[in-house]
Amino acid sequence: MSDDSLPHSDDGAQALFPGLPAAQPAGGYRVLARKYRPQTFEDLIGQDAMVRTLRNAFQSGRIPQAWILTGVRGVGKTTTARILARGLNYLMPDGSGGPTVDMPVEGVHCRAIMESRHVDVLEMDAASHTGIDDVKQITDGVRYAPASARYKVYIIDEVHMLSEKAFNAFLKTLEEPPPHAKFVFATTEIRKVPVTILSRCQRFDLRRIEASTLIGHLGRICEKEGVSIEAEALALIARAAEGSARDSLSLLDQAIAHGAGRIDVDTVRSMLGLADRARVIDLFEAVMKGDAATALRELRDQYDSGADPVVVLTDLAEFVHLVTRLKVVPDGNRDSAVTEVERTRGREFTVLPMRILSRAWQMLSRGIGEVQASPRPIAAAEMVLIRLTFAADLPTPDEALKALASGGAVAGGSPAPSGGGGGGGARAVSGGGATLSVASRAEPAPAPRPAQDAAPGIRLARFEDLVALAGEKRDIAIRIALERDVRLVRFEDGRLEFAAEPGASPTLASELSKRLQEWTGRRWIVALSSDPGQQTLREKQDAEAAERLTGIRADPLVRAVLARFPGAEIVAVRDIAEETAGDAPETGSDVPAEPPIDDDGYDFEGLDLEGFDDR
Repeated sequence: MSDDSLPHSDDGAQALFPGLPAAQPAGGYRVLARKYRPQTFEDLIGQDAMVRTLRNAFQSGRIPQAWILTGVRGVGKTTTARILARGLNYLMPDGSGGPTVDMPVEGVHCRAIMESRHVDVLEMDAASHTGIDDVKQITDGVRYAPASARYKVYIIDEVHMLSEKAFNAFLKTLEEPPPHAKFVFATTEIRKVPVTILSRCQRFDLRRIEASTLIGHLGRICEKEGVSIEAEALALIARAAEGSARDSLSLLDQAIAHGAGRIDVDTVRSMLGLADRARVIDLFEAVMKGDAATALRELRDQYDSGADPVVVLTDLAEFVHLVTRLKVVPDGNRDSAVTEVERTRGREFTVLPMRILSRAWQMLSRGIGEVQASPRPIAAAEMVLIRLTFAADLPTPDEALKALASGGAVAGGSPAPSGGGGGGGARAVSGGGATLSVASRAEPAPAPRPAQDAAPGIRLARFEDLVALAGEKRDIAIRIALERDVRLVRFEDGRLEFAAEPGASPTLASELSKRLQEWTGRRWIVALSSDPGQQTLREKQDAEAAERLTGIRADPLVRAVLARFPGAEIVAVRDIAEETAGDAPETGSDVPAEPPIDDDGYDFEGLDLEGFDDR
């Protein structure tokens, strides 16, 4: 059988060998990371500083003999090295051109260089060619002139993997290379590169790509691919990529396949094993309130929904970092990867002291490692949350030492020793202009309150309900303080945030926290805020009384009486209908004569008429 009689097409091969799988077409699918790989400096995203430096160097002719590119994985080091080699050897078919960063059309050598098959642009992976013999091949060949291009360009990826002898063999050639040779090194571990190599190279640190830039880049690719994707889903992918363009494209590729062409938030969250950000914030709030039962229930619900315990704790740590950042720099976080819900609710928690936030970060950072190493991640994650919940209000070592030195008790979040009476204590701590008072679960008290004083079923929907509860508990001092010294900023069941009047007690937040735990059976977040807050209840009552008095003065009969008796004053205004409804006299009792009431129902008993006759 002659060669011509053999089938050369895939169909012919399939006919000869029916069991052979069908071959992929020559122009088969290319992953997005390769399909949209930058080809020019204009295509690079997030590296404007480097492009500007190279542009000025090429225009002025100040081209160094070696560059070293460093950055995290997927940020574009190898791609940049190829584009740099293309710019060095840019040549038009008519012979024009020179080293440049502007390559509007494809030159003679461009395609071969970008496809890594040009004879004068040699790429070497130092991870698999680490020895001195590999470097000797370069140093021996560098003396020969390029075959067709302007420069011989040596691209060495992961250069930090070279051995010590290989680095030493490079030194002389790298310091005094021939004019036609250029070196481009790329590494993710710049600290492992000897300083003798670094001193001979021009260094470029490729930055992590900002989330907003990645979101825009991914959005444009989705438009070209005809893929529908939600903005929040793009933000999740950009956040998971951590500044890596290649990682973001790989995740987008996976999301397109996972969502069958339409990508929503739930699709990305399910693919990445992420927890709902709003639920993570709810988990953080439960932890900061010391509500261990709610925190464990929320973690278990997220776990049952498919969330990875490590990811949940990582997201929790990220939210702690966000709150801390918002506390330090209120207007400094405009990261587009941060959702509006995170930004809005994060500001609400900035009243937490810095020591609580920093302690939460430390415990979560250590706990994430424990969960990763544990054979039962969910159990380890629950233990981390329990520790965090019960340690949220522990004093710092210096606070404990100060308290012990002054002879006072140290409030903490650990249970009281067995056999010792432990009442609901409270401790107010300040940080960053705000004070948070958290009722501690165990502070030694001389005489514990009876258990029946606590009412776990009490729910307070309004601040006025709290004032009424203080009256029912006959705590006159707290009620007066609530009415006179508290300017309400925010109130919800389990949380009270207020600004204190200048003359308020310095321990008001601590006392309120203690009373609220005793009265409701739950720990409350009681925080002093730097916001001005609303009027106090006393100010509101005074304003209402003044408005009412103004209305009384405008009554024609009252004006006539005041005109008839010069010097008379309105001492008080009372609602007779409300008073008489609760004070109806018994039948047959001696009832004093009722004071005169005008047609509008106003009581004039309060008029000061002394010194005037009966005219």
